[in-house]
Amino acid sequence: MTQLVPTPAQFRWQQLEFGVFIHFGINTFAGKEWSDGTIRASRFNPTELDAGSWVRAAKDAGARYLILTAKHHDGFCLWPTDTTDYSVASSPWRGGKGDVVRDVAEACADNGIGLGLYLSPWDRNADCYSDPAAYDDFYVRQLTELCTGYGPLMELWFDGAGSVGREYNWDKIIAVVKEHQPDAMIFNMGQPTIRWVGNENGLATDPVNYVVDRTSDTQYTDSSSGLHAEHYLPPECDVSIRRGWFWHPDDEPKSVEHLLAIYYQSVGMGANLLLNLPPDTRGLIPDEDVRVLALWKAELDRRLSGAVEASVEHDDGGATLSFPAAVAFNHLELVEDLSSGQRITRHVVSNEGVNLLEGMTVGSRRIHQLPVTTATELRVTLAGGGRLVSARVYTGALDAHVPVIPDGYEAPTDAPE
Repeated sequence: MTQLVPTPAQFRWQQLEFGVFIHFGINTFAGKEWSDGTIRASRFNPTELDAGSWVRAAKDAGARYLILTAKHHDGFCLWPTDTTDYSVASSPWRGGKGDVVRDVAEACADNGIGLGLYLSPWDRNADCYSDPAAYDDFYVRQLTELCTGYGPLMELWFDGAGSVGREYNWDKIIAVVKEHQPDAMIFNMGQPTIRWVGNENGLATDPVNYVVDRTSDTQYTDSSSGLHAEHYLPPECDVSIRRGWFWHPDDEPKSVEHLLAIYYQSVGMGANLLLNLPPDTRGLIPDEDVRVLALWKAELDRRLSGAVEASVEHDDGGATLSFPAAVAFNHLELVEDLSSGQRITRHVVSNEGVNLLEGMTVGSRRIHQLPVTTATELRVTLAGGGRLVSARVYTGALDAHVPVIPDGYEAPTDAPE
């Protein structure tokens, strides 16, 4: 059987590893997660909106891309679209002359961050939504505006929320992407090139398979997005720094401990992490969120410091990792050669005949945290026929504990209001 391999665009996206989500819109000013499209556009009036500060916070945290909710399920558009008057053009913000999408696009370009946009297929404001053909035309016009007006896009986010039983003309919709943004990743719906991990807690589980025959089952849809065969579809793990996706005054950010655990179970499992940072009614990311983000990044940098590269020598059973001298470490990173597809299905790491750890897939980056170990050589037994392209250990934080997610934590399930 021919092994499915990543396209160059998919491979580049996997190397990005970590992105930031920005949920901001009419809901921010109404205290809602989902709204029904009836909140007046005049409610949207951020007093200090600074998209540059959003992007700088993302970059300082190590994010390499940012996805903005250009339109959520309520239908309110963060750009002055020609398709509807339910947009920033009908708001008092900047006298109706503002464009949040443009502000974010320019800030991303200035900071070297990839730009992605979320355009909800479900629209609770559009009168034509009840007419599938008319709405497909409406939606294509909106998507065309976004794909042609804001420079290169590295991802388009299509959420299945609210679409149970609804069939969109995905061939027509995706044709717009292929024409104007052919290198953009397509999330989850239509003709996806990346998939949802299946939960909103930001957590992947072993194995993290890149070749699948369906996008993850969701709480929103009962379809597999039209897939009828296996595709190379690496997962993205989305989670908010707070419980809610939009800002609420009585909400608070997750702890550094919680965010560390998420990182190990997303990026550390070979999946991409998409961390939501919701701006408040000022149009700024709250100070406490920025503070937690900085502490999290500092601790990640500390834990993944003091790298010692291993030479990798393969044989029929796996690989031997050799270090220049005896080294004490508590993190081991393995990277699979994906040029011939994802092949490693199981790996076991041993030191002088004693097993230290085992897991299933390796993928683009597998990070293991383990008790402090000293070794000059490690043995990695590999199943599935894959090879490692690199391996290293980290020595900079031998006192680091294993982070845990708080007992009983579960992200809230979105539901219409």
